[in-house]
Parts: sequence; C-alpha cells; structure tokens
Amino acid sequence: MALSATLHNFAVHLADVDRGVYQELELRVARHPSESAEFMLTRVLAYCLEYEEGIAFSDGGVSSTDEPAVLVRDLTGRVTAWIEVGAPDAERVHRGSKLAGRVAVYTHRDPVKVQAQLVGKRIHRAGEIPLYSFDRDFIDSAVAAVERRNAVTLSVTERLLYLDLNGTGLSTTVHEHRLT
Repeated sequence: MALSATLHNFAVHLADVDRGVYQELELRVARHPSESAEFMLTRVLAYCLEYEEGIAFSDGGVSSTDEPAVLVRDLTGRVTAWIEVGAPDAERVHRGSKLAGRVAVYTHRDPVKVQAQLVGKRIHRAGEIPLYSFDRDFIDSAVAAVERRNAVTLSVTERLLYLDLNGTGLSTTVHEHRLT
C-alpha cells in the first residue's frame, strides 16, 4: 500500500515591505512521503517570498518532472516565473530559464554545494538566476515548530525575514547568491 501525502494548512499573514506585498494567504500544502520537512517549509517560504497574482504550487508537487515546486502563470496560462526549491539539477533550471521570464532557486541546503553542482553546466541566463538560502538554525527551528495547522506571520524588510510560526519567533537573513 502506497503512503499518502500529509496535508498541512498555513494561515499566513504576509508583509513583504521590500516588495510592497501585504496579503492574507490560506495555503494547503500536501507533503509527499518522500519530501523532507525542510523542503516543504522552504517551498512555503518560496511561495510567500515570490507571492504575486497567478502563483501556485505545481500540480505534481515534488514528484513533478515537468514543473518546478512553485510557478507563476499570467492570465493566458503562460509561465512567467519558475521557482525551484532544494537542489535542482541544471537541466531543470535551464529548461525553466528558457520557458519563463524569471527563475529563482530557494534552498534549505548548503548554498555552496548547490552552486557547485550547477557551476559550469549549461543553464540559460545562469548569471541572472538568484539562489536564495536561509540560516541553517532558522530552518531547523522552523521545522520543529511546524504542525498540521499552522498560524504564520511572515515579515520581510531589507532582506531580513521575521517569522512567527505557531508562537515560535524566528528571524534570518535571506541570503542571495548567483549560480555563476
């Protein structure tokens, strides 16, 4: 018998001062049995930090080979932003960069190792693709606070992220790296 996904609900109060985005979000996130809690949390953070009209989690979740973890479509259905999570392979990033006007990678892993696996590989517009990472202690502490139902306040100002997750207050810098 195959294991089924675990549903997590996130009631998010988002205040991204850097981008002027203020939203109340109700996110239902299916965590696949093969998906780590760190990956799921980074996927939720990427969604919030990239939030704009047309954003969605991919239909296939982590098992999708045709779509990134998070994507943005315009009103015609065209993909305008391709947001990868974790440590994607170069071919996926290359494909996304050719398909969408904007690509970003968010990782919960060591960004130096993620960069190392992508450097020198064929990636369309690699120099324009940001790689975002968070402090490791932040991810570990946030994962420990995740429940099935989550109350989240997420504020971003000057690339500092302040997170209140179920009463646990955390902060981190959103570190930006480049693929090349």
